[in-house]
Amino acid sequence: MLLALVSTNGLAQERPGGKNIKAVRFGKLWDAKGKVWTNAIVIVNGGKIRSVTTDASTIPAGVETIDLSKYTGLPGLIDVHTHLTMYAEEARGLPMLKQITDTPPAMEVFLARKGAMRTLEAGVTTVRDLSAEGYMDIAMRDLINSGEMIGPRMFVSGYGLYATQTPSKKEPAIPGAVFADGVPEVLRAVRQQLAAGTDLIKMYASTGTDDDATGFETYTFEEIKAAVSMAHQFGKKIAIHSYGPDGARDAVRAGADSVEHATDMDDATIQEMAKRGTFYVPTIDHNRYYIDNGDKIGYAPGYKERLQAFVPRNLETARKAFKAGVKIAMGSDAIYTMFGENTRELGWFVKAGMTPEQALRTATTNAAELLGKEKELGAVAPGYLADLVAVEGDPLADINAVLNNVKWVMKDGAIVVDRRSVPPR
Repeated sequence: MLLALVSTNGLAQERPGGKNIKAVRFGKLWDAKGKVWTNAIVIVNGGKIRSVTTDASTIPAGVETIDLSKYTGLPGLIDVHTHLTMYAEEARGLPMLKQITDTPPAMEVFLARKGAMRTLEAGVTTVRDLSAEGYMDIAMRDLINSGEMIGPRMFVSGYGLYATQTPSKKEPAIPGAVFADGVPEVLRAVRQQLAAGTDLIKMYASTGTDDDATGFETYTFEEIKAAVSMAHQFGKKIAIHSYGPDGARDAVRAGADSVEHATDMDDATIQEMAKRGTFYVPTIDHNRYYIDNGDKIGYAPGYKERLQAFVPRNLETARKAFKAGVKIAMGSDAIYTMFGENTRELGWFVKAGMTPEQALRTATTNAAELLGKEKELGAVAPGYLADLVAVEGDPLADINAVLNNVKWVMKDGAIVVDRRSVPPR
């Protein structure tokens, strides 16, 4: 299916950043700047948006016109929590968790192109990728940026910082993790990631991942504060993983830019997040994915009950945070075969009390702000990167139009997905 799509439409041959001018026509366009346009025309030049208008006379003579008047246009979507280099597939006949730990890095990067393409098919043109083994995320980011691989724009963290969880001092068997204990080691590990060329820092401040739904804090406040301060000293942001409330509380107090997963946060922590502008990335849907696929991943019996108990608490925390005015960004935590399901998180946000438009902002303007790219990404406006998505239906009335009916995607002015002949799912 994937290879047929790329081959049939010749998309693999079109590299981003071309200097050609295109005029893209939408029946409606939500620009994420507060306006819904009817019969919108987006003029794209050299990978950036030159203008947005309804005046057809402004289309330069002789330029390519792309007629998407049957569809609603959106900015390219942003997923701020992925694991693109941890791609797996059922067809290989091995538990997916074992595939991740046993696959050589070069092979894993090569296979990861499939998940990257499926991410684009979901309308996601930018991701923040949080922890990878062997700096595979840097390699993948650079391959995509150079046009040698088709995939979303990546902002990467390298290895994620872990407190010791093994009886002897050795590199952890946890993919994408580096042990760092105490302030000096934490500072060293942060410096290592920055020296490797990462865009941000990732720190695991609690237990909890895969079929483990515990949330015991693993780093002290002083260690978390050291990581945050060092990242900020170099002008980088930091994402703090915490399944439980204690790691989240200390991450917020320490000045973290985002808190990932955090469930059961108390009112004081939530209010402090709202006051400081700390972003919350709930990642509710990834546990739904684990419940649906745990046997294929290789989880031990009993995982379904643990995760099914966690999901409603995660959703309730998101509801409380949204009501309190906390900035929320969409993160899928996509891993294994989850790529392509990235935007299902938006459906949970609607369940948490958001309107479809508010949910879309978590994957556009909010996510762009978290990346520090609010003047380049997350909106359709002059000077922004030419990332555009066409969906069938009205996503402001029904968020499922985004979840199920992405028909066409442009990234950096290049068409990377065209599914207009594919019926709705």
